[in-house]
Amino acid sequence: MGISEKIKILLIKRNMSQTELADKCLGITKNYFNNKLRQEKFTKEELEKMAKYLGATYNESPPPRQWFTLSDTREEI
Repeated sequence: MGISEKIKILLIKRNMSQTELADKCLGITKNYFNNKLRQEKFTKEELEKMAKYLGATYNESPPPRQWFTLSDTREEI
């Protein structure tokens, strides 16, 4: 599962829209956010910022394994 799918799962779990995350967290338009999702082109800083906004932490380890951990339940996505 790619990082974009994991972001979508986080959004569902937090009952938040892509528009809200794009605008309030990253300060970008929904269209630009959707392009980044489609291409899986997020910087580590953007992923960390989104994780914090969504009440999670961003983690990575080699080989390129990326996941989020929900702060309240410790669930890994």
